[in-house]
Amino acid sequence: MASLTGRIFLAAARRNVAYTPVRFCKMMSDPLDHATGLEKRELLAKAAGNEDPFDMKVFQRGPGTKEQPNLIPSAFDARLVGCICEEEQTFVQWMWLYQGTPKRCECGYWFKLVEKAPV
Repeated sequence: MASLTGRIFLAAARRNVAYTPVRFCKMMSDPLDHATGLEKRELLAKAAGNEDPFDMKVFQRGPGTKEQPNLIPSAFDARLVGCICEEEQTFVQWMWLYQGTPKRCECGYWFKLVEKAPV
């Protein structure tokens, strides 16, 4: 009786298992083939050699005077910019920059938004 019960249980367990053939020789295709929209534009820009298509890198401040402000590229009319005024400062001073009007940070550096072509 125990062997019959074991066989029935084993047969039921085998019926519920689906076997799928797995091919190890085929790798997933290029992610560029599956990407669409903004992700595809980003991948195409990186393939063309632009490692920072959205200008998210950290800029080093230049002279920052009113005559020579630090130029911040943007494809929009406004951009949020953070300034670390002192080297030992533990927070970021945030400010909105608008197209056409330079703005002065609390530390005295000037920033200006310049137009950039969108991705």
